[in-house]
Amino acid sequence: MAELSAVSGLSVATVKFYLRENLLAAGERTAPNQAHYGLEHVTRLRLIRSLIEVGGLTIADARVVLAAIDSDLPLQDTFAIAQRSVSEHIDPAGIDPSALDRVDAVLDGWLVSADNPGRLAAARVVQSLDEVGHTDACGWLGRYAHAAQLVAEADIDEIAALSDRAAQAQTVVVGTALGDALFRGLRRAAQEHVSALRYSADPARHHQTP
Repeated sequence: MAELSAVSGLSVATVKFYLRENLLAAGERTAPNQAHYGLEHVTRLRLIRSLIEVGGLTIADARVVLAAIDSDLPLQDTFAIAQRSVSEHIDPAGIDPSALDRVDAVLDGWLVSADNPGRLAAARVVQSLDEVGHTDACGWLGRYAHAAQLVAEADIDEIAALSDRAAQAQTVVVGTALGDALFRGLRRAAQEHVSALRYSADPARHHQTP
């Protein structure tokens, strides 16, 4: 256990907690108070840490998506589980139907279920923007939808490049949970870049990536 803790970078208490929560499989018992842990345990701990610390999943949600990885479910079902695990539950009854209509207009032709958490979340944002008086002067919503489709295609291409179902399922979960954080980070950087090009009196003062 101490060696597993050192290699994984997690405290012994945290490793034991993940064992109790059934996120991590038990090691092979070698003595009454000892167990052998292999590389698969280290890999699993790093995955758990990424989902919880970077992806922001709760212990309960992490358990659900890890079970999906370990299952033989079709990838489409694994996607649905991952999406719902990383998304806030939104009651459609609380969303203005006109906001849903505007989102559906930019998703025209997409194969999206009515209860898709992204569809509902986007409609709630549109409703909030309406409430604060935001006007979509330059096709903001449509351009976001276009960018989202490009990102989704990148996600699916990563999965399609893998031949092993377990690796594909793990990429579905990790990509869904961590992809949100990755896109937020890149969007922040892009916003500074574009605003510097358009508005800064001295664009050179900004750090320029090599």
